[in-house]
Amino acid sequence: MTAEPEATGSSEPQATAADTSSAVPSTDSPATPLADTVESPVVSAPQIRTTTGRFDGTGSGIAWRAWLPESPARAVIVLVHGVAEHSGRYVHVGQRLAGAGFAVYALDHIGHGKSAGSKANIGSIDGAADNVSAMLDIATREHPGIPRFLIGHSMGSLIVLHLATRAPIDVTGIVLSAPPLDISAGNAVQRALAPVLTRLTPNLGVLQLDSTHISRDPEVRRAYDNDPLVYRGKLPARTATEILNTTVLVKGRLAKLTVPVLVLHGTADALAAPSSTDLIEQGAGSTDLTAIRYEGLYHEIFNEPEQDKVLGDVVDWLETHVTGK
Repeated sequence: MTAEPEATGSSEPQATAADTSSAVPSTDSPATPLADTVESPVVSAPQIRTTTGRFDGTGSGIAWRAWLPESPARAVIVLVHGVAEHSGRYVHVGQRLAGAGFAVYALDHIGHGKSAGSKANIGSIDGAADNVSAMLDIATREHPGIPRFLIGHSMGSLIVLHLATRAPIDVTGIVLSAPPLDISAGNAVQRALAPVLTRLTPNLGVLQLDSTHISRDPEVRRAYDNDPLVYRGKLPARTATEILNTTVLVKGRLAKLTVPVLVLHGTADALAAPSSTDLIEQGAGSTDLTAIRYEGLYHEIFNEPEQDKVLGDVVDWLETHVTGK
């Protein structure tokens, strides 16, 4: 797709952190064709501005949000969320990275969060990768001439891997949290039926995610189960098939992964097997690859009790690749 939407929009009076929900577009707000709409800057934490907007992406209208440092950004980051969730679950990640001087942008995939589309139906991983590329272009136009990074979690990691291996990509590095190249979820029958069902009934639910596997923190699980923007039904056949097909595709071209890579995985991840990180270590063509395994952590390492340590490792790696030290 052509990812050249012109930035438009206006600023509104700033609000306190408690008022940030008013800055988020409503779930039924229409996409703006061929334009990026920047809405409602607010203060979400000291020295951090929050902005939301929309752009016309592959598939339909894409909602996004950003956490921006008050001082000139040192690098641009596009944060790519996982399946059945949304960018709003990464507020603490965006704030931590923006507090370190990075401009952080996060989109909601098609069928997810505040973006348009059938619930939890990704459409295609290829289209999702196009939208990540478009988000990166938008962020780059707002902050030109500085390093660019992608951070993906779970299915978001798979989308980042797909984008980084289908053609050369101009980024300083990528961070992969719980990459699902070896997927534990689902049984053999569900895996066999998904490709058939995606042709006949792409929105039919085929796989239920168990929230007890996402984090050891009961508050995280409770928030996840009660979040109206988290899809708690069975994953649609189309999404399940796209994920399974893309894992095969990416594993076959890991040698094309040549940019600097940081891979993070909890050793107790029951949704995306930790052996996925082994596959990346063994097959990637990058000469700058760091893998960190966190003993006993579950799938959402950014939402585990040890999240400060995990995010600190991410910031340290980014700092090294921004400064070269």
